Amino acid sequence: MSLRATDYPNDSELVLRARRGEELALSMLIERYQKPAYALALSVIGRHEDAEDVAQESFLVALEQLDECRIPERFAGWFMTIVRNRSRNLIRRESLRETSDLPRGTRSRIPTPDKIAETSELRGILQQAIASLPEVQQQVVLLHDLEGWKHREIAEQLGLPSGTVRSHLHFARKALKGALARMPGGPDLIRKVQ
Repeated sequence: MSLRATDYPNDSELVLRARRGEELALSMLIERYQKPAYALALSVIGRHEDAEDVAQESFLVALEQLDECRIPERFAGWFMTIVRNRSRNLIRRESLRETSDLPRGTRSRIPTPDKIAETSELRGILQQAIASLPEVQQQVVLLHDLEGWKHREIAEQLGLPSGTVRSHLHFARKALKGALARMPGGPDLIRKVQ
């Protein structure tokens, strides 16, 4: 039995169908978790291009290892663990590269002045403030405020109690508000993001 475009099966059903080779089920899983995977990778890595690469790479790994997802209804948590681990691996690999000699002519990954000029001031300030948060708070605030996930969903994905997720979100928002308030024009910035 194949899926129709009007079907909205749960993760467990999609995983089981994807294991049988149904391409539509694979597509639906990718569509369902593309944005959250990117948001999580971005919260760990902090760079747009690398976060996109890690999210795509994580899907390939997950699809290759789909039979290893022992509890299909918990696919999201299993998959987000892959994203988090691959993000951390990228950071480790890059830190090793930074300690080795670079060949002449190697281009820096630091954004050029043109790229910096393209980025809006508010976005840059918010990213800086988010980056100053502990990793778990970054993940919670991005998944909740950027992706619209519910506390319960975030708790399942990160393996935390729901109350702990609420607490992390509260303290993350409080820290972000404080960071924005300390910046030049802080009160105006806070009004823009509320």
